[in-house]
Amino acid sequence: MTERISFRWRVRSKKKNTCEHATYTKMGDSKAQHGTQEMKGWLFKWTNYLKGYQRRWFVLSNGLLSYYRAEPTGGPKISTRRKRKAGRASENPTEMSHTCRGTISLHGALIHTVDACTFVVSNGGTQTFHIKAATEVERQQWVTALELAKAKAIQAMESEEEEEEFQDNDSQKPEQVTVKDLSQRLENLQACNDLLIKKGTMLQRVLNELETLEPPSPELAAKVKTVSERATLFRIAAGAMVNASNDYLQLAQQQEPKWKKMLQHERDQKVRIEKMVEQLARQHSHLEEAAQHALPSAAPAGGHRASHTTVTTSPSEDEEDNVEFYDAQESDTFTLSIPGVQTNNSRDRTDSQGSDDGSSSEGDQTPLPLSDTATTNSFRIVTDSTVVTPTTAANTDNLDNTNWESNNGSSGSTGVTGFKQKRRTRVPEKPNYPLNLWSIMKNCIGKDLSKIPMPVNFSEPLSMLQRLTEDYEYADILDRAAECTDGYEQMAYVAAFTISSYSTTASRTGKPFNPLLGETYECDRIDDLGWRAISEQVSHHPPMLAQHCEGRKWRCWQEFTMASKFRGKYLQVIPLGTAHLEMEGGTHHYTWRKVTTTVHNIIVGKLWVDQSGDTDIVNHKQGIKCHLKYTPYSYFSRDSQRKVKGVVMNSSNEVKWVVQGTWDSKIEIAPVISTSGTPDNPVYKTGPYILAWKRRMPPEDSEKYYNFTELACQLNEPEEGIAPTDSRFRPDQRLMENGEWDKANAEKLRLEEKQRAVRRAREHEAEKAAVQGLPYETYEPLWFKKEQDPYTDSLCYVYGGEYWECKSKGDWSRCPNIF
Repeated sequence: MTERISFRWRVRSKKKNTCEHATYTKMGDSKAQHGTQEMKGWLFKWTNYLKGYQRRWFVLSNGLLSYYRAEPTGGPKISTRRKRKAGRASENPTEMSHTCRGTISLHGALIHTVDACTFVVSNGGTQTFHIKAATEVERQQWVTALELAKAKAIQAMESEEEEEEFQDNDSQKPEQVTVKDLSQRLENLQACNDLLIKKGTMLQRVLNELETLEPPSPELAAKVKTVSERATLFRIAAGAMVNASNDYLQLAQQQEPKWKKMLQHERDQKVRIEKMVEQLARQHSHLEEAAQHALPSAAPAGGHRASHTTVTTSPSEDEEDNVEFYDAQESDTFTLSIPGVQTNNSRDRTDSQGSDDGSSSEGDQTPLPLSDTATTNSFRIVTDSTVVTPTTAANTDNLDNTNWESNNGSSGSTGVTGFKQKRRTRVPEKPNYPLNLWSIMKNCIGKDLSKIPMPVNFSEPLSMLQRLTEDYEYADILDRAAECTDGYEQMAYVAAFTISSYSTTASRTGKPFNPLLGETYECDRIDDLGWRAISEQVSHHPPMLAQHCEGRKWRCWQEFTMASKFRGKYLQVIPLGTAHLEMEGGTHHYTWRKVTTTVHNIIVGKLWVDQSGDTDIVNHKQGIKCHLKYTPYSYFSRDSQRKVKGVVMNSSNEVKWVVQGTWDSKIEIAPVISTSGTPDNPVYKTGPYILAWKRRMPPEDSEKYYNFTELACQLNEPEEGIAPTDSRFRPDQRLMENGEWDKANAEKLRLEEKQRAVRRAREHEAEKAAVQGLPYETYEPLWFKKEQDPYTDSLCYVYGGEYWECKSKGDWSRCPNIF
C-alpha cells in the first residue's frame, strides 16, 4: 500500500516563472517498518560566488539526500568521475545533467535552519549542501522530512548492529535454509496461536451468554447452536495449533544435535583464536622490548646540538615540499612534508564542494589565505646551539621545580582580584579492581569507539568536556604570544601551545566519560590562571561538543568530534573538529586541527599513547603558516622519541622560524635572522633557541590517582553556583571518583538508558509531526549556536553568550534535567 501526498510551490528563476512539483511518499505495510520514505523536488543549491544559487533536483530516499542537475528519467547513472577513471567518459550533455552530483547520508548528518527559506545539510565536514526553498512552508516540509529520515536511518543502523541478517538468497548455506524454515514454521505457529485466542474468546463470550439464559427462554436453542458452532471452530483452531507445534518441534529436534556440535566447534575455535592472539601479542611485546634494549638510547630532546643544522626542501611528484633536517654530530635526519597546494583548512573546503560542472567544483569557493602554489628550492639553516628562556613571562624552565599557582598568578588578570579559592591538589586513590580489557574489547573489533559499552574500570573520573578543558593548562604560552609584536614569533608560540595540549597523554590512558546530550562544564580560573572556559555537548548523533575559552588578550573556541576504530592491538582516534584562536584586536586569527592519537597494547602489556601525523596552523589575517610533523614512536629508531618539528613560513613559503622538541617534554623555537647563498640554494641563519614550553611533571605518587596533574585534580572539584547540567553533578562520574565503582557502573547504565528514552521520545514526536504535516523544533544547544565559519567555509558551533550572565543571576531555568 502506498500513500502519496503531493504539494506545489512556485520557483522563481532568472528566465521565467515555473510551477514545479515536490512529492513526499510514505510506504505502507511492511516497508514502513524499515523507514522507507521518499521526497523529491526542485530546490536552489549554493554553487559558488560567481553563480550563486542554482536550481537542482533533490531526492530524499532510503536515508540519503542526493541532487541532480535535471530530473532523472531512467535508472541509476554512473558518475562522470567514475566513468573518467574507467576510461569511458561520456560526452552526452543529457547524461551529464541526469548524473547524481552529490549524496549525503543522513545518519550522523547535521540539519540546520539558517533563515525562513534557507537550510543547510552537512555530514560533519566533508560535504555540505546550502539549500534555499521558495517559501517558508516548503522549507519546513523538507526539514521535517529530513529529520524524520535521519531518525529512521539511526534506528535502521542500530537494528543492523543488533541483528544478523541472512540476505544471500542465491547461495544459502544449509544452516541458513534451516533457520529460514524454522522462522516460517514459527510464524505459522504464531498465526495459529492468534487464531486460537480469537476463537477461544468468541466461544467464552457465547458460553457466558448461555449461562445467563433460563431453560424456558426461546433463545436457548439458538444459543446452543451458536455454542456448538463456536466450539467446532475452536477445535479446528486447536488442531491447527497442535499440528504447527509438532512441525516446529520435529524440525528443532532433528537439528538439535547438529547445532550442538556446531556451537561446540565455534567455542573451541574461539578459545584457540584467543590463545593465539594473546601469544602473538606477548611475542610482539617481547620483540619490542628486545629491540629497545638492543638499540642505544637516543639523545634527549633539548640536549646539546651541533652548530650547523641543514634543512633541504625539494618538490615531490605530487607537488609537496620535502624538508629534511640534518644534525651533523648525531647524524640526526628526518623528513618534513609541507603541502605545496593546500592546507588542512583549505582541504576541508574542497572536500565539501560538489562536482556539478564536470571537472570544476560547484561548492562554495573562497580565496586561499596563503599562496600555497609557490614552490621552494633547496636551502640550509645555520643555527645557534645555545638555548635561552623568554623574558616576557615567568621562567618556564623552572616550572617543574616551583609552585604551579605562583607561576600562573593573577598578575595582569582581567577577572576577580584579591580572594583566591583554595583548591584541592589530589583526588581519592584509584581502587584496585582487576579486569581483563581484552575480555571486553575482543568483541568490539572494527566498531566505533563511541558505540562500545565500556565499564568505568577503564575510565578516569573526568568527562570529555573536562579533558578538553585541560588543553589550557599551559595557556600562559598564549599570554606570551599575545605580547609578541612579530607575527612569526607569535605563530611559533601558538605552535608550542598546540603541542603542549598532548603532554598529559604520555602517562594518561584512562578513557574520559562520554558526555550526555546537553551536558555542560565550566572552568572559571580568571582569579589565578587568567582564563575561563565553557563547554557543552551539542550533538549526540554524531557525538560532538563545543568549547569557548576567554583569556587575558585572546579567545579560543573549537568544535570537537572524532572518528575512532579499534583494530585489535591498537585503537586509533582521529579528531575532526577545527580549533580557532583570535588575539585581542582581531589582527591575528589562527585555525588548526588535532593530529591522530593511537592507544597501543590493548591486548597485552602496559597501555601507552602516541601522537602522529601532520597539521597546519594558519594565520588567516597575516598569511602566515606553520607546518608541524609529529613523528610516530618507533622502537627501531635511534632518534629521540615523540619528536615534533616544524617551520613557520610566510605566504611565499619562506622559512622565518623553526620549531622543534618533543610533545611530552618541551618545545624550543628559533628565528631565522639572515639569509645568504644563491636563490636556488639559500642559507638561513637562526638565532639562539628560545624555550617556549616545558612540561610540569605530575606529583611522584600520581600513579595512585590516575596520573592526574594538579589541574586535572581540580577539574572535577565540587563548586557552588554552577549549572545543574555541569559534569561535576554527573552521579556515575562522582561515584567512580569516590571509589564506588560497582555503583558507578550501575548508575552509568541508568543514565545511558535515560538518554536513549529521551531520544526515542524525540524521534516519536518528529515522526508524529511529519505525519501531521506540522513543523517540529529540532534539538538546539543551550549556550552555543551554529554559524557559517568564514575561515573554514563550513558550519560550526560558536558561543552564543549568556552563560556567565545567567550564572551571575543564578538563573538556570532553561537547563533540562539530564542526570
